[in-house]
Formats: sequence, C-alpha cells, structure tokens
Amino acid sequence: MKSHLIGFLMNFWISFSLALYFHSGEREEKCIIEDIPRDTLVIGNYKVQRWDINIQDFLESAPGLGMIVTVRSPSAEVQLSKLYGPQGTFSFTSYLSGEHFICLQSNSTRLIAVAGSKLRIHLDIRVGEHFLDESVVQAKDKVNELNIKLEHLIEQIHHISKEQNYEREREEKFRKTSEGTNSNIVWWAIVQTLILISIGTWQIKSLRDFFISKKLV
Repeated sequence: MKSHLIGFLMNFWISFSLALYFHSGEREEKCIIEDIPRDTLVIGNYKVQRWDINIQDFLESAPGLGMIVTVRSPSAEVQLSKLYGPQGTFSFTSYLSGEHFICLQSNSTRLIAVAGSKLRIHLDIRVGEHFLDESVVQAKDKVNELNIKLEHLIEQIHHISKEQNYEREREEKFRKTSEGTNSNIVWWAIVQTLILISIGTWQIKSLRDFFISKKLV
C-alpha cells in the first residue's frame, strides 16, 4: 500500500508542469516573468515552429533557426545568455529570490529575415524540479527504484518548504510595507490638520487686526 501511495505521489510530481506557447516574430525578443525563490533549480524546454506561407500552417520544426536564451536576475544581472538550436533545454539556479526574466529571441541564419515572419514557441518551465532518468530507474530492481523515487520525493518536499519560506518572507515584506504606508498616511493627515489649523488661526488673526485697524471692533 505504501509503495502504491509513493508511486502515485511521484507520478503526480513528475507529470506536473506549466507549459505554454506564444507567437513571436523573427529576431523579436519575448520574455516571461517567473517569481523564484533563491537557490532553486529551474529547467526549461522549448521548441520552435516556423510559419509556412505555402501551407498556411506551422511546420513541425524550424531548421537553421537559433534561439538566444537570456535569463536576468531580480538585480537585472544577466545570469544566462546562450545560443541554442530550434529545440533545446536550458537550466540555471537562482541565487536571489524574486522575479526572474526569461527571454527568448530568434537568431535567424538566413541573410534576410522575412518581414512579418511568425514563429510559434512552445515553452515548458519547471521550477525546483530534478528529473528522474527513466532508463536508469527501469534498469534497477524494485527496491532501488523505490529508493530513487523516495529521494526525488524528498527533494520535492524540500522545494515546497523553500517555497513556503519564500512566501512567508514576501508576506512579511508586504506587511512591513503596508504598515509603513499606513503610518505615513496617518502622519500626513496630522500634518494636514496642523496646516489647516495654522491657516485658520492666521486668517482669524488677520481679520481681527483688520477690524481693529478700521476701528470696527
């Protein structure tokens, strides 16, 4: 029973992925933003399809097309910048918590990129994921297979714990910012009140002096 439960959990973790695709022009840079905790492994897989004007559809592959993958940290430092092929895998480890910019830009090997040519980019990004080598798992006996899956599950638990700590840090930072903003609003309201009282007092004194000077009082 325990073995079946662990297998179910492992299948869940392995199959969980956020995949998407988007359109881009040749040599046009498109970026996505991922909020990632520090010391977290990020693995990305992508595939590029080029639009064929003759068949009015995207081709299965885009031979001769390169993709420049650039990763910028929350401090705007370039953490990764590398030229890959039309299909590939990239990875990096975050060293700061925060929003990371993952950008892809085509680098056509054609002398002239056709104006308005369109690309479809399939992108699958896994955060905190350590992939299991299925060929290795299948070659081992059941005991070793279970041990490997247990180790993988423990890694996932550590990643979840890291995510929770990061969310707590963000919550604490947001709470302090909110408290600071509320405090500033209170002080600004007090300053406005003092200014209004001062202006009112000055107006009353000016009117009193005016009436006295005109001998109306």
